[in-house]
Amino acid sequence: MNLLIVEDDLPLQESMEQAFVAEGDQPVCAASAAEADILVQQHVYGLIILDLSLPDRDGIALLAQWRRSGVRSPVLILTEQGALAERVYGLDAGADDYLTKPFEHDELWGRVQSILRRYPAQTETVTQPALSSRSEGLTLNPQTQQVLFKTQPVDVTPLEYALLARLTALPGETVSRENLLEEMYCQDEAGSNALEVHIHNLRRKLGKTAIKTVRGVGYRLDIEN
Repeated sequence: MNLLIVEDDLPLQESMEQAFVAEGDQPVCAASAAEADILVQQHVYGLIILDLSLPDRDGIALLAQWRRSGVRSPVLILTEQGALAERVYGLDAGADDYLTKPFEHDELWGRVQSILRRYPAQTETVTQPALSSRSEGLTLNPQTQQVLFKTQPVDVTPLEYALLARLTALPGETVSRENLLEEMYCQDEAGSNALEVHIHNLRRKLGKTAIKTVRGVGYRLDIEN
């Protein structure tokens, strides 16, 4: 896998680079937002690891710019200990997951693998039929992770797709918060806040009443015809 590591802490950058090389990957490194932006414009990466505390620009603003310009590479953001708001803002800007510093290589590898599992294999050649939920007007394709709402494509992140797939698997039934948090591989306070962000984004894309909150339990898909 070719990936981009954006980290201005050079010892940490080198440590991550060596870890991925040892796994047979092909990492490219950048130490600033400006350098990373040039690389992203020139190449498509299978994964981007982005430190939010860069010397020349806010990492969240950089990520938001990439998403607006159509960059679809999965992004793992690196945040400081206790930076809860930063994690939530990063997820809202389009990150797929976060990792809090300091971290062990095993934790980094686990987060990377959990992100990649949400993305359809790029080498898959067998076309799978789209799976329609029982909610009228909503179609999910598990191979391409495309969502159609009333025949119109809806742009969702891989994590938003995973959450939506959980909800459509039980049409009309309430899905617990714990069940949805399993899709995020995160059960802590930050994960709970991030879930709220993703549900908010799905409501913005499908309609404010598309996902009902069942207080104290979880969420229920309620697509209006």
